[in-house]
Amino acid sequence: MRKILVTGALGQIGTELVLYLREIYGNLNIIASDIAPKGPEKVLKAGPFEIVNVLDAKRINEVVEKYKPDVIIHLAAILSAVGENNPALAWNVNMYGLYNVLEVAKSNGCAVFTPSSIAAFGPSTPKDKTPQDTIQRPTTMYGVTKVAGELLCDYYFYKYGVDTRGVRFPGLISYEALPGGGTTDYAVHIYYEAVKNKKYTCYIKEGTYMDMMYMPDALNAVVTLLEANPDKLIHRNAFNITAMSFAPEDIYAEIKKIIPEFTMDYNIDPIKQKIAESWPNSLDDTAAREEWGWKPKYDLPLMTKDMIEKLSIKLK
Repeated sequence: MRKILVTGALGQIGTELVLYLREIYGNLNIIASDIAPKGPEKVLKAGPFEIVNVLDAKRINEVVEKYKPDVIIHLAAILSAVGENNPALAWNVNMYGLYNVLEVAKSNGCAVFTPSSIAAFGPSTPKDKTPQDTIQRPTTMYGVTKVAGELLCDYYFYKYGVDTRGVRFPGLISYEALPGGGTTDYAVHIYYEAVKNKKYTCYIKEGTYMDMMYMPDALNAVVTLLEANPDKLIHRNAFNITAMSFAPEDIYAEIKKIIPEFTMDYNIDPIKQKIAESWPNSLDDTAAREEWGWKPKYDLPLMTKDMIEKLSIKLK
């Protein structure tokens, strides 16, 4: 039975991933950690929780020595929009945090899973069906740290034999936890506002396509890659994965089928719009499908139906 330490466990991904992992591997085998104990009780109380600042390598090592996990899932990071407001913070947290985790993993014989992002690509990357292996020249600090992180994880695999793995997540959509300052956050907020207020003001321009994924598919991707046969993995850090690509008007149209009175207008955020335009319209995830059997379940209509059903209950 695996034992897994999760950093950044109270963020958008971590909140759901910890619960998902505990269902699979058992409550006591999943150690949640974050910089402060501010999050859902079901994450904090159902299994071990430790306060960990990923910039403190000694503290990471203390927790690893205490619980002896065989895997560290490293989620703690500063996201794209927040990172552009404070690039120095993004660099420090994203790079030194990852370096510390890799060093501790090397010393303690742990595997490491850390997600990369579509932000690892840039304006010079092919926009449609972006290949697994292609030019990566991002124009955001978040993207720079993701490219550097992919390379650093590969280095620790080839140099030290650390079993590093990762995926390039697209925008993630969830009804459980609100996102934490990414460019794709509109695709979560639009559902909340549709259910609560029947109207939404979008900060991303019409016709701006970005890859997206429903959180259940993202959680399944993490576990499937963790359990994949290492002999079949060619790319490791990090695999393109995707489920759907849409522009704001597409998600609006799907919501309107279920909530006919829903309306949407636009007030473009120039910083987030510039970031969005630097990213691919869609990804080619052939390598993930071939090397470890990646296959998403949700498309836009199916996700929209489920999101509205779940939020209608949650927001009563």
